[in-house]
Amino acid sequence: MTLYPRLAAAGLMLAAVLAGCSEPAQKAETSAPAPAPAVAANPDVHAFRIGQLEAVALKDGDIVMPNDGKASPWSNTEEVAALAGAVDAADGKIHLSVQPLLVRDGDRVVLIDTGAGGQMGTQNKLQASLRTAGVDPAQVTDILISHAHGDHVGGLMANGALAFPNAVIHVSIPEWTAMQAYAPQADMVRALTPRVRPFAPGAQVTPSIRAVSLDGHTPGHTGYEITSGDARLLYIGDALHSSIISVQRPDWTNVWDDDNAAAVATRQALLERGASRNLLIYGVHFPFPGLGRFQRRDDGFIWVPETPAQP
Repeated sequence: MTLYPRLAAAGLMLAAVLAGCSEPAQKAETSAPAPAPAVAANPDVHAFRIGQLEAVALKDGDIVMPNDGKASPWSNTEEVAALAGAVDAADGKIHLSVQPLLVRDGDRVVLIDTGAGGQMGTQNKLQASLRTAGVDPAQVTDILISHAHGDHVGGLMANGALAFPNAVIHVSIPEWTAMQAYAPQADMVRALTPRVRPFAPGAQVTPSIRAVSLDGHTPGHTGYEITSGDARLLYIGDALHSSIISVQRPDWTNVWDDDNAAAVATRQALLERGASRNLLIYGVHFPFPGLGRFQRRDDGFIWVPETPAQP
């Protein structure tokens, strides 16, 4: 989550983007899910389906931060501590999972984000998780990047070489422009450039996956809507970091966001739209495996996981 300078103004708000989705205005996703693809049982791998598409949540590790207003992006430490479940009772710290998403889209093997590559105190599990899911890194055909913070692009490189040598790397034009201007990522940018295919915000990136602008976090922060028949899932990147803090208090700003006003508006619109449409959400930093839905509760929202959180 290393920040780079603000290089572009936030674009259109999420509500306007999602208003263009093909789903009927009042239709909830009620169709029965297809059986999960066969993957060996493992606490770091969770297989499921999006309609007829095979998908796998891949654990990369955990970011663990003291609730001290320094390592944590939320400076209102007393309010964070008072929010039930926001701080782990065992160690008094904030825990955020890191789990890229694998999707088999026809003959494409798509990986959305690449984890931290061992940065930020994480465990660098992605490659092992990927192999447990039956995929060698050389088989990945497409990598979709939500944004260029270290816990999302850190796994692109390994020992100075491309970790996924045959993959085309898709990143939004505003985010790629920001990466190219950020000196600490210069070596990575040089290595990636031959494989990068920048796309315009809102583009159809693969046959079943469309980019969705989620403004505020970085100049070109992007979510991904994955669709198969009547089923759809929205990968939200870092629009919301915590399944408790970000969901229950979307108005709280954090220092990881490039544009706080846009980020707050995106969170609020995403929660409203997700709850009203009963959208299946993939929270890359929510408790593993990160699958669930937003529900209204009193005057706000809560996160309801599809499966129990795994260690």
